[in-house]
Amino acid sequence: MATQIAPDYPLLTAAEFREFDFGDLKAELDNGIIRMMAGGSARHAEVAGNIHAFLRTALRGSGCKPYSADMATRTHDLSVRYPDVSVFCGKSDPANDTAKSFDDPRVLFEVHSGSTARTDLRTKLDEYKALDSVDTIVFVDIASERLRVIQRTGPHGWSDVAHDAPFDVPLPALSLTLPHAEIFARD
Repeated sequence: MATQIAPDYPLLTAAEFREFDFGDLKAELDNGIIRMMAGGSARHAEVAGNIHAFLRTALRGSGCKPYSADMATRTHDLSVRYPDVSVFCGKSDPANDTAKSFDDPRVLFEVHSGSTARTDLRTKLDEYKALDSVDTIVFVDIASERLRVIQRTGPHGWSDVAHDAPFDVPLPALSLTLPHAEIFARD
């Protein structure tokens, strides 16, 4: 078992991290430590784009809107994550136009592959579930086209169901259902 040693430098806060300019590089803040992120595959980008495109059209005029992985979600004072697709409500005020992150997502999607699944399914899941605003978290496995849907059932309760067969994802907080065929469409 590996032992984690505390770094010899001060941990960054979410506010400090958001002030960094990484240029073309992408990074997340993971409990005060900067973690560089690799780009995704063509299929990863396609599936994330499918989810975003469906939600953008379905949510128009609702007061909620999807954001791509360019919009950060602050999960706590020392962590900033970039879900593949996140849905926030009530952010249409022009005062939010320059925001670099929000901390109150309603729905989150993580599209993962073998290299990202471990962090997505453990660390990020715990952080997302700790946010009071989150209603639904969807993990999308692009290799197997499986879905894992985690939905809030009460103040401290969650349902967590893995779907090996095609499954249309109900998003009750958004009053809509995301069809499996839309998520994995190849056209």
